[in-house]
Amino acid sequence: MHDLLTYSLSVFMGFFAIMNPIANVPIFIGLVEGQNKEQRKGTARLAAVTAFLIVTAFVLLGKMIFDLFGITIPAFKITGGILLFYVGFEMLMSKKSKVHHSDNMEENNGVAVSPLAIPILAGPGTIVTAMNSVTKTDFLHIGVVVSIFAIMILLTYWAFLSSNFIIKKLGQNLISVIGKLMGLILAIMGTDMIIHGIKLAF
Repeated sequence: MHDLLTYSLSVFMGFFAIMNPIANVPIFIGLVEGQNKEQRKGTARLAAVTAFLIVTAFVLLGKMIFDLFGITIPAFKITGGILLFYVGFEMLMSKKSKVHHSDNMEENNGVAVSPLAIPILAGPGTIVTAMNSVTKTDFLHIGVVVSIFAIMILLTYWAFLSSNFIIKKLGQNLISVIGKLMGLILAIMGTDMIIHGIKLAF
C-alpha cells in the first residue's frame, strides 16, 4: 500500500511538472482572446477531453507501440529523460519550450485541439511521462496513471475556467516563479530517467 502511494505521488508530481496548469493559464487567455464566456468554456472542455483521450491511448497501447517499432525500455527511458531535461532546462532559462509548446499561437476554429490540446496539454513531454510510468507495470498501476492524469486534466480545466481570477490574484511574476520551479523538477526527473535507462542497458 505504501509503495502504491509513493508511486501515485511520483506520477502526480511528474504530470503536474510537465503540464503545470497554473503556468498554462496565460497561454489559454492569449488563445481564447475575443471569445465570450461560453465559448471559452467550450474550448477548455474540448481541449481537456482531447488531451485525455490522446494520453490514455498511449498509456493503454504503450506496449503495442513498443513492440511495433522495436523500442526497448532502456532506449525509451534515456530518450525520454533527455527530452524531459531539455524541457525543464528551457523552463529554467525562461524560454518557451519548442517541445512542449507550439510556435503558432494564432487563434483559429481548431484552437482547442491544436495548439491547446496538442501539444500544450498532450505534448511529447506529457506522453513520455505517462508511458514511462507504465513500463513493466500491471493493470492496477495503469489504472492509477490514467486516474491521476484525469485529475490533472480536471485541475487544468478548472484553471482555464478560472484564468482571469488566477492571474489577478497571483500575478504574472508568481506564475513565472512556479514555472521555473516546475522546470527544475522536470530537469531532475529527466536526469533520473537517463540514469535508470543506462543501468537497465548495462
